[in-house]
Amino acid sequence: MKTRSMSFKFEKTIIWQKAMSLGEEINQLAASFPKKENYNLSSQIRRSADSIALNISEGSILQSNLEFRWFLGYSIRSLAEVLFVSTWRNLEIIFPKVILRENIVIVLT
Repeated sequence: MKTRSMSFKFEKTIIWQKAMSLGEEINQLAASFPKKENYNLSSQIRRSADSIALNISEGSILQSNLEFRWFLGYSIRSLAEVLFVSTWRNLEIIFPKVILRENIVIVLT
């Protein structure tokens, strides 16, 4: 497998790194769900968790600040979806607290 020599600015951001960690945690958790949930709950929470980091990365590349904020908004909505599913199913997940103000994203741990 080849390694990339190029890096993207989003890979250095704390919010993207935390989103990636959350995605990994969700994938591990979803693997433990009952088999009957494979195509329902498991699929939904995995896609939502993956969408957080995907939107951050997509919005950061060659976008204006306004467009980047839209993609951050999509990420926050995906985080809300993961939060809803985890609350609905009484799952224990530690979420980073995210605050979006103008062009600044603050991640509280």
